[in-house]
Amino acid sequence: MTSPRTFKLTVAYDGTDFSGWQIQPGRMTIQGWLERSVAKLAGARVHVVGSGRTDAGVHAIAQVASCTMPRWNAPAQKLATAINVALPDSILVTDAVDAPDDFHAIRDSVSKRYRYQLQNGGNRNPLEHRYWYRLRKRVDLDAMAEAAQLIVGRKDFACFQSAGAPRTTTVRHVTACDIIPLPDGPWGESRLAIEVQADGFLYNMVRNIVGTLIYVGLGKHPPCWVTELLAEKKRELAGPTAPPNGLFLKSVWYGPNDPGAIEASHGHQSAPSG
Repeated sequence: MTSPRTFKLTVAYDGTDFSGWQIQPGRMTIQGWLERSVAKLAGARVHVVGSGRTDAGVHAIAQVASCTMPRWNAPAQKLATAINVALPDSILVTDAVDAPDDFHAIRDSVSKRYRYQLQNGGNRNPLEHRYWYRLRKRVDLDAMAEAAQLIVGRKDFACFQSAGAPRTTTVRHVTACDIIPLPDGPWGESRLAIEVQADGFLYNMVRNIVGTLIYVGLGKHPPCWVTELLAEKKRELAGPTAPPNGLFLKSVWYGPNDPGAIEASHGHQSAPSG
């Protein structure tokens, strides 16, 4: 008799047409599609756990998920191929590896990195608008970089938590908040990315950080404003929530020596493809 096997899946997706990761009645979700596909292979429902519940319209370069198959005799990578057969073109399992029986994609993750893509002025690009938030006015990258460094550290990030998903603590350890200039787009449009890495994230935390840094870049507030916001701990004082289309879950780590740690080493210029 075949013993159950636990797998670690890496998943890329264009989140534009989905209501986020988590299953919701009557809505199309990433988790819903994956569980339907896996169920066809297992002959029973299998719960697929994602490392993070990305919101509607948010994308992933390397989301990580865990699942336990009641039976699967083929190599792990064959599971990725089989799952992909029943998935839409906008979702792809890029890798599958055997994992310990108790592996859990949420509980065991130690760090995540998100990437937010911005177009700095210029005309709207109709071919890539799903993946970039276009700023009509150019921003000061030096001021944004100065403000971004004030976010790094173990701090209370209550000012960047949107209502709707309260946590027992709003303290998180942000290990990086980087402003990254990118090559110009195909029509000469200027581009940049904001990447934030932490041991955990509050609801809409990255999009709220981005909205705040944009305000600094537009000259509405000096970089030191970030320090004031962190001290005040009031969401309504910070910048607006940036739209979801520019946000990607980029990397997930499961320990400093994790051989399967996912790192997208090159800039993301378009939708995940396969």
